[in-house]
Amino acid sequence: NAFNQYYGVGSQVGVMLPFSRSHETEADKIGIYLMAIAGYTPDEASLLWERMKANSGGQAPPEMLSTHPSNDSRIANLKALAPKAKAEAAKFGVTSFRK
Repeated sequence: NAFNQYYGVGSQVGVMLPFSRSHETEADKIGIYLMAIAGYTPDEASLLWERMKANSGGQAPPEMLSTHPSNDSRIANLKALAPKAKAEAAKFGVTSFRK
């Protein structure tokens, strides 16, 4: 029984949660690209998460135990993706963005 219990916890923390976080990160990437292609500034995405972080009052589980990336990870990823999203939007002729 102990083996099954530890195996269940280990597979949840070691396999399933990171898999879920990678899906969330992929969704953020797709979303920020679509946002830029639609003409909205992708820089606003990280600002949204900065506001979400501020409003959370620091109440978040450790990233390791969450299905979502931490606010800090998500903010950093979105900041890194913003220039790439703008470049992708430029391929579609979108060079100016609105908030």
